[in-house]
Amino acid sequence: MAREDAPEHFDVVVVGAGISGIGAGYYLQRDCPQKSYVILEGRENIGGTWDLFRYPGIRSDSDMFTLGYTFKPWTAQKAIADGPSILEYLDETADQYDIRDKIRFKHHVKGAEWSSEDARWLVEAERDGETVWISCNFLFMCTGYYNYEAGYTPDWQDFDRYQGEIVHPQHWPQDLDYSGKRVVVIGSGATAVTLVPAMIDGDGPPEHVTMLQRSPTYMISRPSEDAMANFLRKWLPSQFAYNLIRWRNTLLQHIVFRRARNKPEKVKTFLLDKVQDELGPEYDISTHFTPSYNPWEQRLCLVPDSDFFRVIRDGRASVETGHIDRFTERGIRLQSGGELEADIVVTATGLDLQMAGGAEITVDGQPINFGDKITYKAMMFDDVPNLAFSFGYTNASWTLRADLTCEYVARLLNYMDANGVQIAVPRLPEDEPVERRPWVDFSSGYFKRAEDKLPAQGDRGVWRNLQNYRKDVKELREAPIADKAMVFAEAGTITFGPAKKTEPAAIAAE
Repeated sequence: MAREDAPEHFDVVVVGAGISGIGAGYYLQRDCPQKSYVILEGRENIGGTWDLFRYPGIRSDSDMFTLGYTFKPWTAQKAIADGPSILEYLDETADQYDIRDKIRFKHHVKGAEWSSEDARWLVEAERDGETVWISCNFLFMCTGYYNYEAGYTPDWQDFDRYQGEIVHPQHWPQDLDYSGKRVVVIGSGATAVTLVPAMIDGDGPPEHVTMLQRSPTYMISRPSEDAMANFLRKWLPSQFAYNLIRWRNTLLQHIVFRRARNKPEKVKTFLLDKVQDELGPEYDISTHFTPSYNPWEQRLCLVPDSDFFRVIRDGRASVETGHIDRFTERGIRLQSGGELEADIVVTATGLDLQMAGGAEITVDGQPINFGDKITYKAMMFDDVPNLAFSFGYTNASWTLRADLTCEYVARLLNYMDANGVQIAVPRLPEDEPVERRPWVDFSSGYFKRAEDKLPAQGDRGVWRNLQNYRKDVKELREAPIADKAMVFAEAGTITFGPAKKTEPAAIAAE
């Protein structure tokens, strides 16, 4: 990288102003008030996912008592909230805690280079076509793990022959007119299940919507309002009621997930019976709603207020299960020989996963491929110093783990100050190699497609990705910062890359 002579410096650079980035700002201010920080956001607004996605019906697929922050109660009536309400909540948080003033918008981070000699990161950002350089002691990536520029679209045969309109939900045209038209939504995840009823229930509904899926997904209906939560909030102090509901919902999420893993056939029967009740005894759920995998091997799809099932019962929507053979001028031909004619095709086919928002990360001149790394406490990486990522849960709400990660980073920074060290880096044991395992125990297509981009987890201890909130509370909030895997050092006493070495001045916890 070309460098400026004296780039602007902060103690911490946070990349991304979505749920994780705003949370990072709060915990840095609360727990490390002596630290300077800045949040670099590539877009023009805060919110991340909730500002990017604008398709009809965009909503949470987790309850807001766990998707909301620990420190700021969710006060709206609906527990399953729409995108604009979530964005309003994030705006309120940023303003209430004076975090917005720390955000620099339209700063797209392109790369970061670490120098062990200086114990600093040099961050390269692009703003309005110009390069901006900022240095920091600690880099906190709150960028999520997908590409904001483009979603995933399979390479279908004759895709370019189709004469109708093609839309990906990640870049939904606000002027899209689907009134009275035939629409095919390709996909069976949360986006597709949200879009189908939202389009039908909105102004100018389509003639018919078909959800075309290659294979089914497990679904469960749930009221969008939590009656018990709304009752408790009438009689209890806001924060106390919020904490109580959050604890209950977190516990229920854990119980359901463990039950699905330990008793998959019973959970499968329960879920399929519920779908059959929704659609009636004559509906063929074995073809359209019975997945080939066990529950919670992929994320469970939430159907608030049974809206998706309702539009199927009403005949305004339908589900087609089959593989796409090719596109035609008028629609989609299936391998079964049938053809679905469509005026509009929506490709709700998933995300394109990437690490660090696509930024190039270099440590002492050595480019980092995160696919080669093993995560430490599912938030740092072996031999990558002073760098943390915020990753949420795949089997629960994102923010549950994001909050814990932000707390941990603040604890780590304070520990380093108290012990007079400038570098903190996880290092794999040399005497007993850590076995690499997939970072997430999920069979979802978007994870499988990106296995070479994603880091691995280890087979034991701090190298495991626990995916368990109760265990993570102990590991991230309560366990000592110093452990056998984390090495602390002073600037200039430790190096990385091909010639890595640890000098005597570097210290590891006993």
